[in-house]
Amino acid sequence: MSTPLRITFVCLGNICRSPTAHGVLRRKLAEAGLADWVRVDSAGTHGHWHAGKPPDERAQEHARQRGYELSDLRARPLTEADFEASTLVLVMDWDNLALAEQMAPPAHRRKIRRLTEFCRRYDSPVVPDPYYGGEEGFEQVLDLIEDACEGLIAHLQQRLAARPADSLGGLN
Repeated sequence: MSTPLRITFVCLGNICRSPTAHGVLRRKLAEAGLADWVRVDSAGTHGHWHAGKPPDERAQEHARQRGYELSDLRARPLTEADFEASTLVLVMDWDNLALAEQMAPPAHRRKIRRLTEFCRRYDSPVVPDPYYGGEEGFEQVLDLIEDACEGLIAHLQQRLAARPADSLGGLN
């Protein structure tokens, strides 16, 4: 088997948006039969604030209501090694983008993109931080992330289809 692709989601503290995206993509990859071909991770530009802690309870509850499980995830800081190991580093907003670009070794900056670039239904430049808002903010985050992850799956399917047939185990 060839080396799996690796997607790392990034937000500020790694307790709301990036673990939500992690959980959503993880399930959608399994549903699409791609879980063996794509690894998912998440981190925070300021992940040291909450290192080792589970996602925000509100994020977990809203995700659970849509069938996503986040309870096994733990916050951690984004590191230089993440850029080296990742195929794509997908950030949630402009601040995350600027910080990730500052942290990334120059050779790996091309891997950094905004998650919302993969949205198909919604036209939003960012996934807004719901931390200080109400319940509707967590629902909006899930709407945007689900949409973007569907577009991301299509992108990944194209990328995997371009790999040599012997490394795909019949995926193409």
